[in-house]
Amino acid sequence: MTQTDQTIWLTQDAYDKLQAELEDLKGPQRADIVAKISAARDEGDLKENGGYHAAKDEQGRIELRIRQLEDMLRKAEVGETPPDDGVVEPGMVVTFKFEGDDDDEAVTFLLLGARDVEPDGLKVYTPQSPLGAAINGHSKGETVTYEVNGKPQTVVILDAKPYVG
Repeated sequence: MTQTDQTIWLTQDAYDKLQAELEDLKGPQRADIVAKISAARDEGDLKENGGYHAAKDEQGRIELRIRQLEDMLRKAEVGETPPDDGVVEPGMVVTFKFEGDDDDEAVTFLLLGARDVEPDGLKVYTPQSPLGAAINGHSKGETVTYEVNGKPQTVVILDAKPYVG
């Protein structure tokens, strides 16, 4: 199974935000871009019509994002809030530091199936990312080593708590 075929674990909040974005893109934003293209087309010569070309580019970006969201939501599995047992798994807010760093240099993120959503402004890592794959299943207090670009990185898991939205 390739990464693109894998289930994407999402919280209900993340799923709802992606669904709302998709509805906005398919409804008001799509209608707005069609109106912009039509207005630009009415201006005449399309070869030298910057407004028309800009609108067509924007339409392409919107349609690409619609396809991405539809694919992501099709693969989504909305999960229950994980138990508060200190074990890293999707749906957990994880705090870690690189071995040798001070605690004030700790990084907090949400382990989630989609990086396109940043609930509450939290940075998101997926379980397929190098860090996410390395620490998934490990517990608070454990030290884990993984490779990034062929170089070992060692992190200490300081905390893992369920994301509650």
